[in-house]
Amino acid sequence: MDTFRRRYELALEWLVIFLMAAMAIEVTAGVLFRTFGASLVWYDEVASILLAWLTFYGSALASAKRAHIGCPELMALLPGKPRFFMRIVAEVFTIGFFVLMGWTGYQVLGVLGTDNLVSLPWVRVSWVQSVVPISAVLIVLAELITLPRVLANALHPPAVTGGASH
Repeated sequence: MDTFRRRYELALEWLVIFLMAAMAIEVTAGVLFRTFGASLVWYDEVASILLAWLTFYGSALASAKRAHIGCPELMALLPGKPRFFMRIVAEVFTIGFFVLMGWTGYQVLGVLGTDNLVSLPWVRVSWVQSVVPISAVLIVLAELITLPRVLANALHPPAVTGGASH
């Protein structure tokens, strides 16, 4: 499972790097074209889409690395069994939220099925918005593949080794 998790993280890292590079190139091109008086009609819409995709897929990467917002200090204060129980509750709520988000996002795709982008009329809005259910599935997968380690750490927290205190 550890090998799969590392490969999953790596795949998400490369996706996020690609999206960051694409956004940097697209924004730079948009600024240059605007500077020379030949604005790109699709620049703003594509930049917004790339930012949304970067946010959603970056969230999946953060989930895979367990780098999202949490309260580890509060959890650390709880004794073993209550900490384990609270970790399970937190995981159920997190996974449940993203299952709901994925399902709702999928339902919305049907509503947007006939809509196209304004500046690029050959691009379907449903294709652009597919990031919502896809990233929800990626986040749920990330939560599930890290769950065994998270629950083990909740029962038996890793020992804190020496180091400088701040």
